Amino acid sequence: MEYFTAENSIVRKIWGRPDSVLFVFAGSAAEFALNKAVDWLYFTGRLPADPLGRLFSTVGYARKIIFSPLDKANQYIDQITTIHKNVEQNRGAQIPDWAYRDVLFMLIWYSIYAYEALYRQLTIAEKEEVFVVFYRVGVRMHLKDLPQTYQQWQQAHQQHLENDTICSRFTTDLYLQYRKHLGPIRFFLLKRVQALLAPTRVKQMLKLDEPGVVMLLLNVYKVLRRLSIGNLLIESLLPLKYIAQVRQIRI
Repeated sequence: MEYFTAENSIVRKIWGRPDSVLFVFAGSAAEFALNKAVDWLYFTGRLPADPLGRLFSTVGYARKIIFSPLDKANQYIDQITTIHKNVEQNRGAQIPDWAYRDVLFMLIWYSIYAYEALYRQLTIAEKEEVFVVFYRVGVRMHLKDLPQTYQQWQQAHQQHLENDTICSRFTTDLYLQYRKHLGPIRFFLLKRVQALLAPTRVKQMLKLDEPGVVMLLLNVYKVLRRLSIGNLLIESLLPLKYIAQVRQIRI
């Protein structure tokens, strides 16, 4: 049976571990807040009402695609396209292609940098593999102007950051929602993780401090992980109602 990603794929390793998945979306939360198309997520009301719930919904779809047989994965991608088409009809406008590409670019960037922060440096071949998986998602969604190689993506990603990010009232409100739903301590840690993972432009626009204490906590976590109790630390950093969903991420 052919799967969307090979069983020994680095993408499966990244997306099969709760810590790296949570880091992917901790970082993405920063860019989402700056994206010029974030008003689309406010249109449905789902993101500001429950940013963590939205996170796990997105995690669920991404994992279904990555770990499913090819035909089933394509069905999930088509479902995503249909959901967004319905939102467009309700709003009477079209989500721009560049906004979809922005999301794919985030997933590529943070998949790489989350894994590297938590585990090890990826080889160029592994980075290219991450790019190819999400490139194929974009192709299935019929997105235009996708970069064809990892090297082209690096250039395109920087251009997107320069063209598609802005500090807006949505940025301010979304960070207020993050703090409300996470509480002050988790919110503090979220911003330090973002400072560790985000591209330079994102860190500058959000005025993110240095990672600081997160580097110390990471070293402690890596020791605990070797002792097979790292998952307890991960779960302690989340509100109780999301712990069951984190446990489902493990492979």
